[in-house]
Amino acid sequence: MTSDSKARALSTEPRCFSEDCKITSSVNNKNAKYVLQGPYVETIFKVKEDTGDIYAYEKLDREKIAEYHLTALIIDKYTNRNLEPPSNFTIKVYDVNDNVPEFVQKEFNGSVPEMSPVGTSVTRVTAVDADDPTVAGHAIVQYTIISGQKYFMVDPTGLISTAVNDLDREKQSFYEIVVQAKDSPGLYGGDSSTATVKITLTDINDNFPKFTQTRYRFNVSEDIRVGNQVDSLTVEDIDEPQNRKTKYNFVQGDYRDTFEIEADALANKGIIKAKKPLDYESIKSYKFTVEASDPTIVHHGRQTPHYKSNAEVIIHVLDVDEPPVFFRPYYVYTLKENIKVNVIGRVVATDPDAEKRTIRYSIRSHSDKGNFFKISKQGDISNTKPLDRETQPWYNLTIEAREINRDGSPTDKESIVQVHIEVLDENDNAPEFAQPYEPKVCENAAPGTLVMRISAADKDKMPPGAKFKYSLGTGDSNFTLTENHDNTANITIRFGQFDREKAKVHYLPVVISDNGTPDLTSTNTLVISVCKCNEQGEFTFCDEPVKQVGVSIQALVAIFLCILTIIVITLLIILRRRQRREAKVLRKSGAEIHEQLVTYDEEGGGEMDTTSYDVSVLNSVRKNGLKPPRPALEARPSLYAQVQKPPRHVNAGTGEMAVMIEVKKDEADHDGGGPPYDTLHIYGYEGAESIAESLSSLGSDSSSSDIDYDFLNDWGPRFKMLAELYGSEARPKVGY
Repeated sequence: MTSDSKARALSTEPRCFSEDCKITSSVNNKNAKYVLQGPYVETIFKVKEDTGDIYAYEKLDREKIAEYHLTALIIDKYTNRNLEPPSNFTIKVYDVNDNVPEFVQKEFNGSVPEMSPVGTSVTRVTAVDADDPTVAGHAIVQYTIISGQKYFMVDPTGLISTAVNDLDREKQSFYEIVVQAKDSPGLYGGDSSTATVKITLTDINDNFPKFTQTRYRFNVSEDIRVGNQVDSLTVEDIDEPQNRKTKYNFVQGDYRDTFEIEADALANKGIIKAKKPLDYESIKSYKFTVEASDPTIVHHGRQTPHYKSNAEVIIHVLDVDEPPVFFRPYYVYTLKENIKVNVIGRVVATDPDAEKRTIRYSIRSHSDKGNFFKISKQGDISNTKPLDRETQPWYNLTIEAREINRDGSPTDKESIVQVHIEVLDENDNAPEFAQPYEPKVCENAAPGTLVMRISAADKDKMPPGAKFKYSLGTGDSNFTLTENHDNTANITIRFGQFDREKAKVHYLPVVISDNGTPDLTSTNTLVISVCKCNEQGEFTFCDEPVKQVGVSIQALVAIFLCILTIIVITLLIILRRRQRREAKVLRKSGAEIHEQLVTYDEEGGGEMDTTSYDVSVLNSVRKNGLKPPRPALEARPSLYAQVQKPPRHVNAGTGEMAVMIEVKKDEADHDGGGPPYDTLHIYGYEGAESIAESLSSLGSDSSSSDIDYDFLNDWGPRFKMLAELYGSEARPKVGY
């Protein structure tokens, strides 16, 4: 059984071409019938059982299914047995031009530089035809520009390019063209479709810059800062900012050293900036011609000669009140240490204006807190005290110069300048040990054993090649010193064998001197401990030495002078106080003494007070006995104004005195009008040995009293001083 079937998708009616759609077999059986098997049987394809003709009952679309694979059978219509083996066959669908070319997108975008030559590629369009490309040009697409063909063209592949070379973005920057795609080129009929192409012209630098004015006038203050904008020159360049390459040059009036012009492509301007300070007093106006050009302009694909535009610029400088101007940007001076000079250096500033005001100088700030410098009206800088380079080698001052009006008042115009002062070194510091040393030796060390290597340091600035000299301050020691000629020295053992019983520590003075001008020397003491050592020479036990600090001769002299000064000042103060006290006592009169005696309202100053207490108060108890309680303090009369001193013949024995003192104590304890007990320490005089000394005048010589006080000699040694003062014998003069 064979089959060879081809179908044409032309009609919707069931149709079959006998030469194409028929199943044939060599079986000669009147009961045979033809059967089709496959996925599209009975839906699209059917077979006539007795003849084998195959019919299509639906429209076939090659673009959907180009081939159908079926199986043909011949069977007995009564028994359904195969009369012949099955045969597989394919039905192929012939193509017809039934599809329109379709663009892959509805809109296309492209761009091309303006002024591009003819044939410059813009973009590519693509259309697809679903028909069979092998059949009579059914799928061949032809492109045509139906709108915009004056400026652009398209080739058979869909490539769009420029058709002219004068596309100017500044005239028209955007184009929209329509492209048609049609199949079956050269044949009558055919289907077509269209698409829109949007084309943008990109900018190139093809336009010359041109000044918008022929003359520019500007005003600028003379105090404009260097680098700041004076003003701007406006130009016209219709290219986009990235393609504006304007250059500005001075062609007349060359002030390149005073001004510069920077191009601002975004704003289409030339910015004039100051390159150096302007001075109204020197130049009041500037006049020059500026040229604007663009050396990179390209026109119609070729470089063209430079087109130039000129403009005149006039800049008027305005006068302002300027601050003082220093002659130098900064000042550097030197000063030797340890001296005070009248003029270290001078700063000078002037008023740049025509008025030429007076300048006043002052120190605005110091790098130190000691205010070691001052400045005169003329700008002379001096130091107020000697300086020490080792404390601070450099000083930085900020000097202010301020203009002064004719009436002497300061203006707000001021300038500052930095002054740097270097303190030069002098050899004023003696060398010392470079570090604290704690040397140790074994008590059984052999002669020549190295104790340690010492070195020195000097606070002064050491010049190149400076050398230290070392020597021992004593020749009577068990040590020797050897210089190494590299600013170090070795301390070695001289005799050996130390006796720890006699000395556990040795103090070795080392004299160190420098080679400065003048050379300085100091004595530094090495405290060497004598230790017990084992057989390997290792220290096993050492006594802790009392550390000594080496002091130079200059330091000792300074300390001695300070102590002497303190002693002298102390002696002068003591003598001065004694003179004042004696003068005050000599000036007191008898009346003052009497007044003070009758106004005391206390019991005396204690056991040591033998010069200022009136004993008659104590004797009053012998006559009156116990006193009643006293009235209030402010209402009672003075006790010393009422009592009388006892007569001379009254015998005051020791026992009676003790009773009398106890009575007075009891009276004071029960006196409610007197001061509290714990305030009885407020006596004006505390005894002869008191450091507060007496404030009374009882020690003064007075002969105004007629009472005989010789009876005080019988009262015992406690009243000996009163007897000497008030007895009938010659009374001493004022003094203690």
